[in-house]
Amino acid sequence: MLKVDKLVKHFPIKGGLLRRSVDKVHAVDGVSFELDAGETLGVVGESGCGKSTTGRCILRLIEPTSGEVWFEGKNVTAMDKQALRGMARDMQIIFQDPYASLNPRMTVSSIIGEALTIHKLAANARIYEDRIVELLETVGLSADHLRRYPHEFSGGQRQRIGIARALAVSPKLVVCDEAVSALDVSIQAQVINLLEDLQAKFNLTYLFIAHDLSVVEHISNRVAVMYLGRIVEIAPSKDLYTRPYHPYTEALLSAVPIPDPSVKRKRIMLQGDVPSPIHPPPGCHFHTRCPIAQKGLCEVQSPVLKQVGEGHWVACHLRG
Repeated sequence: MLKVDKLVKHFPIKGGLLRRSVDKVHAVDGVSFELDAGETLGVVGESGCGKSTTGRCILRLIEPTSGEVWFEGKNVTAMDKQALRGMARDMQIIFQDPYASLNPRMTVSSIIGEALTIHKLAANARIYEDRIVELLETVGLSADHLRRYPHEFSGGQRQRIGIARALAVSPKLVVCDEAVSALDVSIQAQVINLLEDLQAKFNLTYLFIAHDLSVVEHISNRVAVMYLGRIVEIAPSKDLYTRPYHPYTEALLSAVPIPDPSVKRKRIMLQGDVPSPIHPPPGCHFHTRCPIAQKGLCEVQSPVLKQVGEGHWVACHLRG
């Protein structure tokens, strides 16, 4: 359904009296992957690694610097605004912050129904209101919430409204941009279960962006690990969590809390800080913190993704 090919996004840094571009932030640096219909691909990594920027570039909410995005055989990156608006029905997003993503001056009815109006999906007021009530009930809310404003709801309820808004146009692909990160743990579980139920009911495809590896493990069929704008490993969820190849993936997994105190796990402590995306290291971006990096190789040559198992790819000179 979705193919991302060598996606790049650089944000210019402007300075001086004339506000000329003096440098750039390498937010996304050559990301490629494919996503099948009905599948959930989790994208994980530290804050600032380019996860959300990747998702927004796919939807053209942010214009990519280079690369291509193909959706059902159509080149999204080459579309004009009119074609892109038609494509928007098939690709929607659930934003991270349920407090900031809903207009406080609009009622729930207006928030959810805005897409119905834009895409002319409701012939009259009766159909419009019936559709909104149906969407509210689908996400676990009631018709009584129709005339209320966002400030009258809890964080979990607001996120459900955001989900209903995304479903209003019956999309095929939904980008979940840290959709549960701002919620309490108990509410996270409810929203994750809701997303899984909706996927089964409407045959949705998810690009699930998150930094919580335990949440991603629960919902994803495959997982892609990003570091400083690049994918360093991508694999089926079970394989990645039981047999990670990349040193960065190993370090991430070693930091995941284990509920059972009798289970011991060796914590891998990475040295130093994440390099600046303004001036990323040459060669492998991870070599400055990698415990197994080799001089003359990792710091010079950039690794490419190579297959190490069934559907398992890793970008490392020394693994695989």
